[in-house]
Amino acid sequence: MNYVGIDVSKFKHDCFIATETGEIVRNPFTFSNDRQGFDGFYSILKGLDPKETRIGFESTGHYGNNLRSFIESTGYPFMELNPLLVSRFRKSATLRRTKTDKIDAKVIAKALMSMDFRPASLKPLSMESLRSLTRHRFRLVRLRANILVQLTSALDVIFPEFKPFFKGRFGKTAFYLLEKYQLPDKMAKMNKLSYEGFNNASRGKISYSSFCHLIELAKVTVGQTNDYAETQIGTLVTLYQCFTTEIAKTEAIVKQAIARLNPPLASIKGIGDVTVAVILSEYGDIHRFSSPAKLLSFAGIEPGIIQSGNSDHVGKMVKHGSGYLRFALMNAAEMMIVHHQTMYDYYAKKRSEGKPHRVALTHVAKKLVRIIFKLETERLLFDSSFLK
Repeated sequence: MNYVGIDVSKFKHDCFIATETGEIVRNPFTFSNDRQGFDGFYSILKGLDPKETRIGFESTGHYGNNLRSFIESTGYPFMELNPLLVSRFRKSATLRRTKTDKIDAKVIAKALMSMDFRPASLKPLSMESLRSLTRHRFRLVRLRANILVQLTSALDVIFPEFKPFFKGRFGKTAFYLLEKYQLPDKMAKMNKLSYEGFNNASRGKISYSSFCHLIELAKVTVGQTNDYAETQIGTLVTLYQCFTTEIAKTEAIVKQAIARLNPPLASIKGIGDVTVAVILSEYGDIHRFSSPAKLLSFAGIEPGIIQSGNSDHVGKMVKHGSGYLRFALMNAAEMMIVHHQTMYDYYAKKRSEGKPHRVALTHVAKKLVRIIFKLETERLLFDSSFLK
């Protein structure tokens, strides 16, 4: 059997090929992350019998996506290795701290020899695309949150009374004022005619007396305005609204994709389309998991088990695997206790046992994962009887 270990990086990949007896088939070599490099790699690979060849490389995010697609197209079996397992294998094999890409390729090949080889299943293109899209949305949301932090910091100096007036929330009315007036000295000059636009932005939820109170706050603010404050506020508001528009566009595409796929998971009340999309796309083909326990392990929400001598106890959540998936599952668990009485009772039971909120919520997430496994593998629509 031939074992091909590949160390993946951004611009090039290092490869090592050996047999199970340790005979070197090909000394470490490098091929570039482009068409010429891939063709050169395949010219070496095609000299090996696909039935007697196993390829392995670490799961390193988007750096390995093109390589994965290329190997899929060649028909050679391959396996994506958990980087943590490879790291532990490297440490167990030597006490030296020497680490290079070529050495890593050798380590991967040797690790592949010692593992139960499980060829990667072909991921549906739609799921790969959906995962990229949901991660793109997550990054946009994070960038927008950063802009909001910057905007809050600027207002703390320029008009510190502004955010408390809106009870700490930046809604449509707050952004309307910041976009139209930017600075407190301009808000101090608002009049009855200004209230019309203010009232429309708030949909009548903020009274005229509150509007007048804001004007008074603007007149007596302790904030300090500088020559560039207007530009600063205007830029941040524009960026925030731009991100909000792009997030809305992305979410619309995600919802269309979920409507087209119509997965059983979407039949659970309270779990939105975006959360459904994240869970399904991060898992990929759920049929490659033989049990709910493996879904839990993949998400990293299982507890660590520590046993030594007479000591035997359960540790904290291991948090291995996709952070996007864990976040989505925990978010879905929050919605489950809101919309489903049985789940809330289960959550309340865990809380009564003295478990903190996040720990109790993790137990709900575990229960949810078992339901997801049942729905998706058996293609069933959700029924409240599944919660018992």
